[in-house]
Amino acid sequence: MMTRRIMHIDLDAFFVSVEQVDNPALKGKPVVVGGNPERRGVVAAASYEARAFGLHAGMPLVTASRLCPQAIFIEGSFSKYRRASHHFMAILADFSPYLEPMGLDEAFLDVTGFESLHGSIHAMALKIKQRVKDELRLSASIGIAGGKVVAKVASELSKPDGLIEVAPGEERAFLAPLEVAKLPGVGRKTEQLLKRRGIKTIGALASTPVATLKAELGIYGEALHRHANGIDERRVLPPTEAKSISRETTFAEDTRDLSRLKATLRYLSERVGSQLREQEKEARCIVLKLRYADFTTISRSHTLSQGASTDQAIFEGGVALLEKALSKETRAVRLIGIGVAGLTEPARQLDMLKPANLRSEQLNKTIDRIRKKYGFRAIQTGQTLRLRDIFPEGDEGYTLPTPSLSR
Repeated sequence: MMTRRIMHIDLDAFFVSVEQVDNPALKGKPVVVGGNPERRGVVAAASYEARAFGLHAGMPLVTASRLCPQAIFIEGSFSKYRRASHHFMAILADFSPYLEPMGLDEAFLDVTGFESLHGSIHAMALKIKQRVKDELRLSASIGIAGGKVVAKVASELSKPDGLIEVAPGEERAFLAPLEVAKLPGVGRKTEQLLKRRGIKTIGALASTPVATLKAELGIYGEALHRHANGIDERRVLPPTEAKSISRETTFAEDTRDLSRLKATLRYLSERVGSQLREQEKEARCIVLKLRYADFTTISRSHTLSQGASTDQAIFEGGVALLEKALSKETRAVRLIGIGVAGLTEPARQLDMLKPANLRSEQLNKTIDRIRKKYGFRAIQTGQTLRLRDIFPEGDEGYTLPTPSLSR
């Protein structure tokens, strides 16, 4: 029986690195992708030079600017990162068909039995790193182990531009001295709970009786115990189809201006609709997300009588939910988002043959073709034109503050 070997490949500081390829003058400098620190938003990515000042993903931009005033802040371009990601995944697919993307910039690769093609799994990893460097001018960090969890920990420890291979049977010993927070799945709350029990290292977690962990964390505690012992038999699975599509953005200032909220909702609906049609899907559920000035976040949904994929159907559903949510609300809105769920294959029912419905579908498809050729801004509705005074415009449409960048 062949020894199982799993790779975790992770591009280093992905968003920032792509920007540095486009503009070499940024190399070696503290760079932040996420937007203008004078507006609301969070850090999407920080260069290693910026991380030295304590900057990290998810940090408010204003805080990042205070910690590192000399940092260079960039809005970012999701379309640019998506193109680089597609190229990256294509490189990995050339080495093994057993590929599981984990976002734009990382993936698991099952390379069991591929030694004969490359001399060794280590040599195979070096070839992957070289191709990423040659074709994308990016650096990748790679971890190799007998399972996903140890491979991921190894790739994290090898950053930047490193390679760590954990020999078969050495997984538990490799993990043992590491802080418990290094184990995937151990978030801040779980870390605090474990430390209160005197469990500070992964080795200590591995030695804790399973019954104790199950009493504290339920079935999740049992999984953590296996992983802490280097046991992870999960398969590398191909990507599954998205179950939902959404877009959201944060306003520079909290607002109760209904026309501004509707204009933003219209634009987000068009972006969601475009992606929905690109996947040749229809949605049965519209979901509105609102975050108020006090950070209270709500989600409201509406189920459609049948699937829809037009911008207008998504927008109308979102507006109805918005007006209802704000009808008795005095707080201003900080963030707004729109999403669709219950994705299905298009179905032709009799009432969909109504001329108005057909015209709307055909109009959206025509607009999609024009935007694909000339850019998203080539055609705008009257409602979204108002956003010119709110959001900066880029090649791919309005540049919305994060978290929309990563969607």
